Amino acid sequence: MRKFIPFLNKPPFVPVIRLCGSIGGGNRFSPSLSDAALAPQIERAFARGKPAAVALVINSPGGSAVQSSLIAARIRRLADEKNIPVHAFVEDVAASGGYWLACAADNIWVDNSSLVGSIGVIFSSFGFPGLMAKHGVERRVHTAGTSKSLADPFLPEKPEDVARLKALQEPIHEAFIAHVKSRRGRRLATGTDLFNADIWVGQGAVDVGLADGVAHLVPKMQALYGNRVALRLIGERRSFLQRFGVSAGSLASGMVAGAAAEVEERALWSRYGL
Repeated sequence: MRKFIPFLNKPPFVPVIRLCGSIGGGNRFSPSLSDAALAPQIERAFARGKPAAVALVINSPGGSAVQSSLIAARIRRLADEKNIPVHAFVEDVAASGGYWLACAADNIWVDNSSLVGSIGVIFSSFGFPGLMAKHGVERRVHTAGTSKSLADPFLPEKPEDVARLKALQEPIHEAFIAHVKSRRGRRLATGTDLFNADIWVGQGAVDVGLADGVAHLVPKMQALYGNRVALRLIGERRSFLQRFGVSAGSLASGMVAGAAAEVEERALWSRYGL
């Protein structure tokens, strides 16, 4: 009824976007955070009326550097265009790409036990040459281009492959560092190496400037925008078919992809004891 009475002041509202999970391409059986999947939610959060702010609830161990960059850039573009402040609230972890997302906010708030940081780049794999030799399995690889078999897990690791991988990681790491510095600026502590992939917990992240304070979503938004502030969760819109099922063919192929994605996601979370 209130909205039909123009002379009554409407309470401020804050759209809330949950950014929870690993970051990558994703699929419908084991979805991860990606720019394509999140774009409708992010656009709606900034498009509806004039919010007092937008809140990001982040719980992510990281993942794709490219998707992290795309999501963060979309948030910043809309925030700057509409002059709307953005607050990030970290739950269990905002590490690696998860912290890249947090830095899209103007202020970052953490729990006393939140894990924050891991500003670095990782490549991980397995090596099976000994197992293959034990069972008499011969690896045959024919390539056009000397780097096509880079870091082949079925071949012994080569120093030149390691050097090549490190060279690939360096510009990604530099882009991550530049993003953090541009967003956190003078709030970052001096005399501390913040970019060697270390992790800080709760108040420790605040002390080195990676976060702005220890706070939770509801009380912090009430303290900043008044007790009448309305928090509105922006959820994913799914089609009718997505809600009620998929075809048998897509189910079979999707479950294989989903199982592999689940293993990879569990590995990301396990780095932080979660």
